[in-house]
Amino acid sequence: MASSPQTPGVYINEVNAFPNSVVPVATAVPVFIGYTMRADYKGKSYLNQAIQINSMQDFQAFYCLMAPGMPPTPAAESLQYTPIYHIQKSLGTGDVTINGTPLDLLPDPSTIYYLYSSIKLFYQNGGSTAYIISVGLIPPPPASSKPLNLGDPLVNPKISYEALSGGLQVAAQESEITMIVIPDSMLLKEADNAKLMGNVLSQCGDQTECCAPGSRVGLFDVYGAQSPDIELWNQDGNIIPNFRTDVGMSEFLKFGIAYFPFLKTSIVEDSDINYINMGGGKELALVLPDAGTDPVKTILSQMQTPPATNPPSALQLENALLRASDAYSNLHDHVLEKINTLPASAAMAGVYTTMDSNKGVWYAPANVSLNAVTDTTLKLSDLTQSTLNVDPVTGKSINAIRLKPGFGVMVWGARTLDGNSQDWRYINVRRTMIFIEQSLKLALQAYVFQPNVSNTWSLVQSMVTSFLTSLWNQGALAGSTAAASFKVAIGLGITMTPDDILNGNMNLSVQVALSHPAEFITITISQMQQS
Repeated sequence: MASSPQTPGVYINEVNAFPNSVVPVATAVPVFIGYTMRADYKGKSYLNQAIQINSMQDFQAFYCLMAPGMPPTPAAESLQYTPIYHIQKSLGTGDVTINGTPLDLLPDPSTIYYLYSSIKLFYQNGGSTAYIISVGLIPPPPASSKPLNLGDPLVNPKISYEALSGGLQVAAQESEITMIVIPDSMLLKEADNAKLMGNVLSQCGDQTECCAPGSRVGLFDVYGAQSPDIELWNQDGNIIPNFRTDVGMSEFLKFGIAYFPFLKTSIVEDSDINYINMGGGKELALVLPDAGTDPVKTILSQMQTPPATNPPSALQLENALLRASDAYSNLHDHVLEKINTLPASAAMAGVYTTMDSNKGVWYAPANVSLNAVTDTTLKLSDLTQSTLNVDPVTGKSINAIRLKPGFGVMVWGARTLDGNSQDWRYINVRRTMIFIEQSLKLALQAYVFQPNVSNTWSLVQSMVTSFLTSLWNQGALAGSTAAASFKVAIGLGITMTPDDILNGNMNLSVQVALSHPAEFITITISQMQQS
């Protein structure tokens, strides 16, 4: 209404009938940091920039090779990612046995990257909105490829700690991010991966490291879990104790979540790889038992020296060799399995998205099966999982992923790395508290610079109470009544002193009873006498 009307007439003054409400923030927005085939759109580079995507098609538009023509379409899968495995006669049991000869399948480390397949795995498991930060471009396969030395850790010399750490700093400027996933960190040196994990935890919890401290969690994989020693994996000096040492004793362990082991997936299909992924015709001629007889001999020869007229395509040669050689078909399947072995963190980011959307962030992201996953790199039992789930010394719980007959590959753990904490032991408790904190923080922005008086306090209390009551109705909070589930306090003599008001401080106290998962269900059965 006009403050001092000068002209006769009717004036309307609309009064809001309802107070401001708390708008729930997004809870499942991961950032993926790593290497891509390209990072540009319409001629503009997007290296080291956080780009929001909502689908695999969005990812392809920015980061995948495109076929010529209009409209642009992604190039063949075999061009998007070309890992190379060398096949050598083994001095031990080998990865595969062909006609009684054990063979080792050794990757060229410089051709192994995890981000592209991890994004596909994320969307296969329900992923939605995400951020991508490309820190470098994947080079073409080298003309002279070299295999990994047998027994050495898988380290890609083209993947840099400095580059990934720089991408993490870019992520620190995006307030919407709620999860950090860096699959390519598994290809760093172990010491560099340890430093990067520390950086991730610091960004999640440190007030000075991020534009929205306390708003995100880090999803980690266990270094070396792509090929764990089936006997020694949990012994001193092996991958599980080493992981717990590498992650350190950070005060921010409550923001870290680890999964073990790696997953055997079906992301890369049979038709996506060919003889180039196995070292080419020259190397295959040395190991295939039927390499000296036609038609295999002729096919291998054409792979090495294409005929001058009407040379067959790579696809034609591949299909011909698959039909002609059972040994090659066997090798093809085993190399495909190696290529499809991926860290679990991206799949879990998709699971978090699905659980949050379908049930709520307050549900534990566990007891669910993974899509596009056929097996794990290590079979875990109830006994072997117990030492992962409960670490009485440091509390660094590691969540198991297990193959359960009849159910598929299941997520069978729901703990943070702060497993000894009564407050922050469970993933859903940590993430629900982040959700509540960030939602309230966003809603209270409207009251900055408002009069610090009882009317404002009443509005704030009403707004927060309404929000928490809604959460209780959805099952997010424990308690048979709303009053037993949360308490909201604000006011002079309650949460503030006269000095607080003079200093411009409005203090709001919120207590919530968060629901905890039923991790251990015990059934007690005894016999009774017939009555």
